[in-house]
Order: sequence, then C-alpha cells, then structure tokens
Amino acid sequence: MTTDTASLSWRQRSYRLLFDNHSRTGRRMQAFWVSAALFSVVLLFLEPGGSALFTPGPKAIYFFLWAEVVFTGIFTLEYLLRLWCTPADQHYALSFFGIVDLLTVLPLYIIWLYPHMTVELMMLLRIIRILRVLRVLKLLRYMSEMGMIWRSIKLARRKLAMFFGFVAVVLCVFGGLMYAIEGGNGGFTSLAASVYWAVVTLTTVGYGDIVPHTAVGRLLTSVLILLGYSIIAVPTGILTAYMSQELQRNRARRNCEQCQRGGHETEAIFCKYCGSALPPISGKYGQK
Repeated sequence: MTTDTASLSWRQRSYRLLFDNHSRTGRRMQAFWVSAALFSVVLLFLEPGGSALFTPGPKAIYFFLWAEVVFTGIFTLEYLLRLWCTPADQHYALSFFGIVDLLTVLPLYIIWLYPHMTVELMMLLRIIRILRVLRVLKLLRYMSEMGMIWRSIKLARRKLAMFFGFVAVVLCVFGGLMYAIEGGNGGFTSLAASVYWAVVTLTTVGYGDIVPHTAVGRLLTSVLILLGYSIIAVPTGILTAYMSQELQRNRARRNCEQCQRGGHETEAIFCKYCGSALPPISGKYGQK
C-alpha cells in the first residue's frame, strides 16, 4: 500500500465518521457531536452574564473557563478534520456549515489575542458571545430533512422573490398613504415610521406603539390587516409544493438492489417490498 493510498484510506474513514450516520459508529459520532454542541450552548447560558437565575462562585467560573477550552478544542478538531477529509469540489470552507464551524471556534482565540479587554471592547465581548451561540446552528447538520427544506427554498426562490416584492410594494403604498392621511400625528412622523407601521400591521403583530387616530386611517388599517390574513398562507403553499416534490425525488432515488423497486424513505434501512438491506446514502468518500 502506497503513502497516497494510506492517506486516502484515512480520509475515507474520517469522512464516514463525520458524515455517514447509517453505520453504528457514524451514529455514535453524530450523537457525540450533537451532545457537545448542546452542552456548550447550555453552559453558555449558565455562565456569568448569561443567566439571571444562576450566579456562579469563583470555583464555578474556573469550571466554565476550562469547559470553554475543552469545547473549543473539540470543535477545532472537528473543523480541521472536516476541512481535511471533505472533497475539494464540495467547498466545505466556503459552505454554510463550514463558516458556522469556523465562527464557533473563534471566540476563545479572539480572547487570547485580546487578553486585556477594556470598556471600549465591550462590543467585541458581545460579538464573542453571539458567535458562541451560533454553535446551536451546528445541530442543523444532523437534521437530515433540513437539506430537503433548503433545496425547496432554492427551487422556489423566484416565486418567493416575486411574492416578497409584491409585499414590499404594498407596504410602501400603505405606508405612504397613512403618512399623508395622519399628517405626522400619532407617531407617523416620517415615511420610514409609516412603513414600519405597515409591516407590523400587515403581519398582524400590532405592537400598538403607532396607531391611527383618523377614521380614514383606521379604515386603511382594517384593510391592511385583512390583506395580511389573506396573503400570509402564500409562501407556505409555495414551499409545501416544492417540499412535496423533493420528498418524491428522495424516495425515487432509493432503489433496492434486489428487487429494483423504489419509493423508500431516506431513513429506511430495509426494503419494504422484499426485506433486503438498502444501500446507504453515501458521499464521495462513502463508497465501499
């Protein structure tokens, strides 16, 4: 066995451990990464400044510090392994999860680079906390159906863009009308404030901080609320249609090697017609 072959073999093993959840070892590794992400986020809300219900003592502060060091080391190792074993044509470093993985390991290194943070750097501390909260996004990687939702959004992007463009036109028209009708009273002091009122009204949130006081303004508000209720289901219907198509495609792609019949769920292990084991869904390095 040559050096290149041995190196490729290690890349295959690492790829299967990180990306293949159909084997027992892959599922255990998936459970480990999910647990690490969950525990790190929970500790983030319990540490000083993260929770108003729990005030840790001096010893607990050291515990949180070392826990952050451990989790940063774990996630750094994960990021480097994924960067190494992912095929180049998948562009992991520039992908959504690649950027999330990188951002979630940066906070501790930023603190090491800026150990003497002053009041002027409090914004940096807040950004660091936000970056650590992003670890919850790592869980999306292990939700297999999220890929289907993302593909559905990409396929429906033109129709969704047309819908939100129409909504933007409606908001500008109603906001401009309300600004003219109310004449700067009742909080409608600018066109931007009037459009903000239109957004809150169309989405039927109704904060109540800006309300019309004229009869025509209230009539216009009623029309906008009814319009909001009538169009709120449009994007849901669009996404549902494309998600149904993606679900059918996923089922059609899984064929049994024995009876050559398709229509299996992505989580299925055995054929529902003949009972034979279904081939695993693998990536580029997932071939046997």
